[in-house]
Amino acid sequence: MSKITVPILKGMKGEKKITMLTAYDHPTAKIMDDAGIDTILVGDSVGPVVLGYQNTIPVTIDEMIHHTRAVARGITNALLIIDMPFMSYQESVEQAKRSAGRMFKESGAEAVKLEGGVAMHDTIKAITEIDIPVCAHIGLTPQSIHRMGGYKVQGKGKDVDKLLADARAVEAAGAFMVVLECVPRQLAKEITGMLTIPTIGIGAGPDCDGQVLVIHDVLGLLGDFRPKFVKQYRSLSSDIGNAVKEYINEVTSGTFPDDSQSFH
Repeated sequence: MSKITVPILKGMKGEKKITMLTAYDHPTAKIMDDAGIDTILVGDSVGPVVLGYQNTIPVTIDEMIHHTRAVARGITNALLIIDMPFMSYQESVEQAKRSAGRMFKESGAEAVKLEGGVAMHDTIKAITEIDIPVCAHIGLTPQSIHRMGGYKVQGKGKDVDKLLADARAVEAAGAFMVVLECVPRQLAKEITGMLTIPTIGIGAGPDCDGQVLVIHDVLGLLGDFRPKFVKQYRSLSSDIGNAVKEYINEVTSGTFPDDSQSFH
């Protein structure tokens, strides 16, 4: 497998579905890369998924850089994208450029991702003009959950025109790709056909140019938590719990370690 780049991803639109998963550490990233994933996203989902935050809002630039550097060490072929956390780009275009520049320089990522459509047009344009590729994110934007009233499907009724405008705006600003989160299938299909850049769906149906999921959801590491749009391919939470119970039993009973795990 050859190294995935931004031009390669853009060229995959209409030719081959793009695969993306999140990763937050070195061994997971290496497994994904060896398996042939196209794109790895170090999402600000690291907050609730790994760090125990209630949502993505508390995540900092330093935390994003820390986890992305670990992931970068495990990647040979996949394109690596880093999420810009809340209030690292919303204050001003200059702040956004400084934040993106620092994250790009220090993390090893090859692109940044930020949330927002029309309102972020100038920000996306400014970041791309300093040669940092930008992946946009519209629809349900987790950094805006308090305004949205929670994790709800976006782009219904009177909000259709807004989402279409957001999609056009991020493409016009120079984003090379856009994530569509929790968007009705037919609308996601319309946006995908309308844009010349790839769309990556998460809860947006099968007609997008690619798909992304959180790896912990894919592997069933979060227990019974399973959004409608997730397909759980394994149930590792119970497997890990059982392994830990076996270890506890063997240690407390004195059967581990035995002679084969001891030095002579």
